[in-house]
Amino acid sequence: MTAITTAIREFLRLEAAGGALLFVAAVLAMLCANSPLAPLYDGFLDTPVEVRVGAFQIAKPLLLWINDGLMAVFFFLVGLEIKREVLEGELSRPSQIALPALAAAGGMLVPGLIYAALNRGDAVALQGWAIPTATDIAFAVGVLALLGSRVPAALKLFVLTLAILDDLGAILMIALFYTEKLALEALATAAAAAAVLALFNRRGLTAAPAYLLVGLVMWAAVLKSGVHATLAGVALAMFIPLRVAGGEPPLKRLERELHPSVVFAILPLFAFANAGVPLAGITPATLAGAVPAGIALGLVAGKLAGVFGASWLAVRLGFARLPEGAGWAHMLGAALLCGVGFTMSLFIASLAFEGEADRFGIESRLGVLAGSIIAGIAGYLVLRFAAGRR
Repeated sequence: MTAITTAIREFLRLEAAGGALLFVAAVLAMLCANSPLAPLYDGFLDTPVEVRVGAFQIAKPLLLWINDGLMAVFFFLVGLEIKREVLEGELSRPSQIALPALAAAGGMLVPGLIYAALNRGDAVALQGWAIPTATDIAFAVGVLALLGSRVPAALKLFVLTLAILDDLGAILMIALFYTEKLALEALATAAAAAAVLALFNRRGLTAAPAYLLVGLVMWAAVLKSGVHATLAGVALAMFIPLRVAGGEPPLKRLERELHPSVVFAILPLFAFANAGVPLAGITPATLAGAVPAGIALGLVAGKLAGVFGASWLAVRLGFARLPEGAGWAHMLGAALLCGVGFTMSLFIASLAFEGEADRFGIESRLGVLAGSIIAGIAGYLVLRFAAGRR
């Protein structure tokens, strides 16, 4: 068994367990938000947290520390995974990347178009067009784990690669479309920190703490600059060395050490903080509103049409081949699973409607939860049916 195969299996094992924990965290959040515990739940998330160093100050409620701080660690891990995959993994081989790349592109384009079509008359609501374009890799892999060996290994790898590319797309969308007015002084500080990191990498420095310390300065500067702070995590990852003369590379060591913490602590905490939707006053008319309907339809119908349609075209036109052992029924189920947006979609929703939480906060979260649940159940059933036909 190759080292790559072992690494993939370990990744799948962690993500599957993490997916189950995410589900528990989301259910717990819903119970807290719709019970006598609601004031405690809201008070916990509104707890003021302040960090001050001299004249420098960051003061935010706990919810924003989770969304801006802990999620930067998550995106740091995503950045490490993307760099490793591009340099020596599945994304380094054009023959392996063609199908998931085209499927990921379709899976981001079509859901966004569906949402935009339903919300074209409201400029503020249109800010949420990117919400249904995301895929939650932990939840998707968790559903695949329930099916075990009945799902071809190559199909699991296809979903993993697609999800990584989807994360890359999310990073680009956050950078391009969800950046506030820029503070040039803070941006200059972030650029200086990036220059120091580049120098470390150029000189062959392998001490991870040095990178992390400068990365913390860069995160604080990016937070103050108007660019979303999570992007600092991705930028830091690009400077962590992968190829060293001897011993385990810092990138692989950090990826291995961070993965359990992100999967079992950071993402469940994020889900608990953001999935608590109070259902009082929610009616079928609320769910049928343009924002929740656009998100749910984008995640279910949009991902299905985008991922499956792009895959079908790529294979028919000779650009790619189906994953080994997989048929079109498997691809249909995989396309549906990609509609489980959950944590990633909730995160983008928090950015899209940051100043409109009272108007669209609950509606957007309802759309994410409804669409993700439908897509996850439908994907599981289709893949189980496909497994029975083999």
